[in-house]
Amino acid sequence: MDKIRIENLELYAYHGVFPEENEEGQLFVVSADIYVDTLQAAREDDLSRSVDYGAVCHFIKQWMDTHTVQLIETVADILARELLLAYPLIQKIVLEVKKPDAPIGLPFEYVSVTAERAWHTVYVGIGSNMGDRETYINDAVKLLHGQRDCNVAKASGLYTTAPYGYTDQPEFLNGALCVKTLQTPAQFLDTLHAIEQHLGRERKIHWGPRTIDLDILLYDDMVMSTETLTIPHIDMENRLFVLKPLDEIAGFVRHPILGKTIHQLYTQLESK
Repeated sequence: MDKIRIENLELYAYHGVFPEENEEGQLFVVSADIYVDTLQAAREDDLSRSVDYGAVCHFIKQWMDTHTVQLIETVADILARELLLAYPLIQKIVLEVKKPDAPIGLPFEYVSVTAERAWHTVYVGIGSNMGDRETYINDAVKLLHGQRDCNVAKASGLYTTAPYGYTDQPEFLNGALCVKTLQTPAQFLDTLHAIEQHLGRERKIHWGPRTIDLDILLYDDMVMSTETLTIPHIDMENRLFVLKPLDEIAGFVRHPILGKTIHQLYTQLESK
């Protein structure tokens, strides 16, 4: 990935914990590594195919001028996210905010905070087996796409499948989504749970009937396990209702533990 570097952009702003910092202001120095594919821009000599670093500098200045927060951690986080949202060609940004006049009372050059933020690719399993199943699924997709930092990039068709685990319940409609998001796995899980709750899901029976079910299947090539979230999704390689729609939109993607593509896993399970 190519990189555009903005180094030591000097700005006067009003961020700080102490009242005098908010009232009198001080110097801030911002640097940014902007990761973007510049090949097409270079070949065509066309700025519209890249990111206008001058416009980025003015965007940073305008945000610094019109906001006041206490922490430079907050400045770095918000600025990085806002730049990713404002400039769709940016895939990742590493933003450093320096505070050379921080009220420390000891000799120092500067203090700084660096934030790294990027768009992530998440594959989500979606299903419903209560009421108007297709409407629940469509509403969930709209709610997810409506998140400011989420974009539903692809959606599979919907497939009727038999219930899994707890079988004494109606058939499901199942599909899969490809979502681009700035959220961390934990944040994204909270977003999915909020959508499920909004659409009336009740967790009474494990694997039981539900108005909507949203599961993180894959998040980039991440492998993680906590008390609340495991990525890749547990046992997804043995679930046709997961692999069939996922193969439609992500057949080329490799399972980060098994090393096989989704298409390989699907055809392997389908042939059993």
